[in-house]
Amino acid sequence: MSTTMMHSSRLHTTTLQREGERGSKGEQMNALVALCHFCELHGPRTLFCTEALHPPSPTPSQAGAPIPGDRESDREGEGLTMRANSSATQRGDMCDGCRSLPASHPGFVSVDSETGIRFLSHQQPRQPQLFSVVRQACVRSLSCEVCPGREGPIFFGDEQHGFVFSHTFFIKDSLARGFQRWYSIVMVAMDRIYLINSWPFLLLHLRLTIQSLQSTALKVFDSEQCVCPPRAVRMNSVFSPAVFSHQRSGNAARSLPSLTQHTNLWASLHSSFSWLLKACGSRLTEKLLEGAPTEDTLLLIERQTEQEEEMSCWEGAEGGGSRPQCHQSESELYRDFLFDEGKAEGYPGPKLRSLRHLRQVLGTTDFRQLAWHVLMGNQVILRGADPGLIHSAFTMLKALLPVGCVRSVTYSAQYEEAYRCNFLGLSPDVPIPTHVSSSEFSVLVDVVSLERGSLYSAACGEDILSLYQFNISSTNSQPTDKGPTLLNKIEVALSNENLSVDVVSHCLLCLKEEWMNKVKVLFKFSKVDGRGREDTQKVLALLGATGPGEEDNVRLLKFWMTGLSKTYKSHLMTAVRGGERPLSQ
Repeated sequence: MSTTMMHSSRLHTTTLQREGERGSKGEQMNALVALCHFCELHGPRTLFCTEALHPPSPTPSQAGAPIPGDRESDREGEGLTMRANSSATQRGDMCDGCRSLPASHPGFVSVDSETGIRFLSHQQPRQPQLFSVVRQACVRSLSCEVCPGREGPIFFGDEQHGFVFSHTFFIKDSLARGFQRWYSIVMVAMDRIYLINSWPFLLLHLRLTIQSLQSTALKVFDSEQCVCPPRAVRMNSVFSPAVFSHQRSGNAARSLPSLTQHTNLWASLHSSFSWLLKACGSRLTEKLLEGAPTEDTLLLIERQTEQEEEMSCWEGAEGGGSRPQCHQSESELYRDFLFDEGKAEGYPGPKLRSLRHLRQVLGTTDFRQLAWHVLMGNQVILRGADPGLIHSAFTMLKALLPVGCVRSVTYSAQYEEAYRCNFLGLSPDVPIPTHVSSSEFSVLVDVVSLERGSLYSAACGEDILSLYQFNISSTNSQPTDKGPTLLNKIEVALSNENLSVDVVSHCLLCLKEEWMNKVKVLFKFSKVDGRGREDTQKVLALLGATGPGEEDNVRLLKFWMTGLSKTYKSHLMTAVRGGERPLSQ
């Protein structure tokens, strides 16, 4: 047998005791593995079956206490096994080739110490309702469901009887017709996707088991050929109906342990099948996917792909010189993108921890003005001597926008134009150009350090307001009673002290996704379909973007429209063209 398979398992294997076996009505089949054989006298037969049984869920009265042995359930579990075996016996007398374990043998059990799952092995399934399922899989794997050449893997099944991964193979036998016998290993499960995804894994490890069986049987076959060549005996024997009947009944009586001369064959198969069920189940895990990927996810994937392509092109360039300036600035934008709090942690001094913290530091009026500029797409400039504080402020403000609308230069020694970045951090000595300071499309926040002795040595437990003063200046001062609908909802969430920071963060994600859906509708309606102003106004009314703050709502939607991913735009344009093509034809 395969040493790797048998010794990789962390299972404790013992022989089942009749008095200690416990059956549960609530246990259900996860998956089972069976070894099947085509007998020349009795047809397809199940030789050995291993099933995984999950521990029953404890009732409220049993929670926190060990489950005692239930004598009635013990007897019931034993009865299930005996009924399954007796039903198989009624179908016809079994020869040695059809039998793996004698009727008096209790079988094998392995217990996974990590999960409590039990792996039980016997000739037939322990549960009688599974007998017909395994029986049908056995018959189909050795009769109609075979691949070309009769040896190899195949998949079949249905929702009612389960799905089957089957691998048929031959074992050498000097006394059999054609000097070989036909076997198969089947794995039965109710989950079709589970089996299909496990195909490469199952094929690899089942082939190891099959090759081990075939190699040991081949050695026995060769030794028997040397002692008494059966072909010469058959050629020299006189043919008669009596001789033929005797030969056929004699050929069908050889068991698999006698063909392989493996005294502990069934224990080894139990170990291999148990490990296979455990490993196959643990390698696949389910994940909850909440619908299609969001626009932020698509943008992150696109930018990561572009960065990787840019890196590969630069590394493959001849001469190995410095990167072009445009590529270098793009890489800086990627490195400074959104959730990169790790950079701020590298700087000393206090940090802003959340949007609510930023609102408390700035005050409600200044925070609303700053958030308005962020949502409208205006350039937000933070100028100060503490890059860590500025970096943490940008990290909080970036969360107000979709990923595609964020272009940032976290800390620079010179001014960068608005078309390059809408978030700009500057050192305190950098002057602001006149056309920027007088523009209504920008806001400047000067972070002034207060002179209070040793700043950082005393700043360990002090509040940011005792260390810095924030001066906000802009030629565009919005009234506090107006603004986009989204900003009003964000402020309601931030002002509610009953909501934790994590809840506010999830609320913000939901609000952004809601307005990104409105952006997609507006983009499809105005840019793709090319509708007029009157129709667009009706759509805005349906989207809830009209009424108080309508001008800011429309401006926000148009700015966020620039942040749509290339994947979405390409998919939308392709779908529209595909729908228009038949009309033109």
